[in-house]
Amino acid sequence: MIVDLATLTPVQRQNYLQYAVAPRPVCFASTIDSAGRVNLSPFSFFNLFSTTPPVLIFSPSRRVRDNTTKHTLHNVLEVPEVVINIVDYDMVQQVSLASCEYPKEVNEFVKAGFTEAPARLIRPPRLRESKINIECKVLEVKPLGQEGGAGNLVICEALCMHVDDTILDEKKMIDQRRIHHIARLGGDWYCKVDEQNLFQVEKPNTQLGIGIDALPDPIRNSPILSGNDLGQLANVHELPVVDPAYEDDRLKSIFQYYSVSPDEMEKELHVYAKQLLKEGKVAAAWQVLLALN
Repeated sequence: MIVDLATLTPVQRQNYLQYAVAPRPVCFASTIDSAGRVNLSPFSFFNLFSTTPPVLIFSPSRRVRDNTTKHTLHNVLEVPEVVINIVDYDMVQQVSLASCEYPKEVNEFVKAGFTEAPARLIRPPRLRESKINIECKVLEVKPLGQEGGAGNLVICEALCMHVDDTILDEKKMIDQRRIHHIARLGGDWYCKVDEQNLFQVEKPNTQLGIGIDALPDPIRNSPILSGNDLGQLANVHELPVVDPAYEDDRLKSIFQYYSVSPDEMEKELHVYAKQLLKEGKVAAAWQVLLALN
């Protein structure tokens, strides 16, 4: 199916894009207006765009329904400061409640049952329940249009962070396993990040990976190994060779039971290599795959 976005209604376009471009982290923005009235509101059009300088951007879009704008947008235009409070699973229902369109004089901290805490460098308060608060000054607000659904990019420079000790590791760095981020999907859908769905992907270093095109044909054309498997194997900086000292009892068993059937042996070797790759044992997987050489 081809979706021509220009032919869709704003609601249809929003639906397709928000379901497709996901998951999106949530910026829980606390702002203040010139009269001192506080606002707290979540935005999933949000991300980190630079670390030097440290720049985050979120977008209080015009409402598709009636083209009205949000109190957060009005506030950052009056007082160009914001605390970006990071949302975790423990507060997601309260965050959703804070997204209600309360009148401007209503404080969402109170409505959603949250606690204000003073910021160190700026006027808007922090959210005490959030395990990470990022104090920011607003560098620019860039409108992307005037119709319903148009974004307003709030470009922020991060000044300082408040980080709860409970999510730090022994080196005083944030431990990804200890903060259960949530993210927005399409419609009413969210997702939760925890140890059950975390996984690591080794980044290519300064040495280039050999590439999938450089893999031996039996490996590259394997009906067992997936594209992800091949990507792991091809991320080595030189083609491995057989290590005569490599010992593996399962590998010995495969040779013993399938010695009369080379095709079946190759299949079993690829199945075993796939298991090793799933466990992150790339070097061992290579030794298994090279065993027929």
